[in-house]
Amino acid sequence: MRGARANLLPGLVLQAAALGLVLGYYHSSRVHAALAALTEFREHSGIGFAIFTTGLFGGYLPFLYLHYGQKDASGRPRYDLAQGFWLVAFWGYKGVEVDIWYRLQTVMFGAGHDFRTIFCKCCTDQLGYSPIISVPITAAVYQLIDREGLIADFKRGGWFRRRVLPLLIANAGVWVPAVAIIYALPTPLQLPLQNIVLCFYTLIVAHQTLPHADDTVRGR
Repeated sequence: MRGARANLLPGLVLQAAALGLVLGYYHSSRVHAALAALTEFREHSGIGFAIFTTGLFGGYLPFLYLHYGQKDASGRPRYDLAQGFWLVAFWGYKGVEVDIWYRLQTVMFGAGHDFRTIFCKCCTDQLGYSPIISVPITAAVYQLIDREGLIADFKRGGWFRRRVLPLLIANAGVWVPAVAIIYALPTPLQLPLQNIVLCFYTLIVAHQTLPHADDTVRGR
């Protein structure tokens, strides 16, 4: 909850910017033309667009911040180059996963931006995909990247409560309003918009997956 409160203001600013982009798409000819050009480029780029952009916004840019801006007590960066590689690789894969998920949602509920369609997509996303697949896998991967001993942590018990639940709280604060905005756009533009929000969200994930003080005392 402390993490959620700390990120409330920047999260609201980011969501307001995303909302402004969506409103611009429907009400500004210049914004619409620019995003239409992005749509065309996105469709011609294929799956490579998803891999590159999600790896960039979810992995590489946060890695630069964590590598150069976050130091431990000894002055070493939070992530070294090997960890940065795996971070980029993971989010590159996630780009493919999320792209398939958005397209699957379009098959299930249609490509409209009416209230019913957006509501159905948001519920399926936030009550199904996120708590069952996305957030637990992300929490586990970040533990592996942080070299924290995932198997040993599982054996301690209460892993979901300690590791996944805090991320679910942060996930709800960021993504519940964000996906409602994202699903208001045509399917080809949904991944680019989610990547903008993702860059902020991955920094929350990185900070919330830091070892807690009581974990350090117990020798983790």
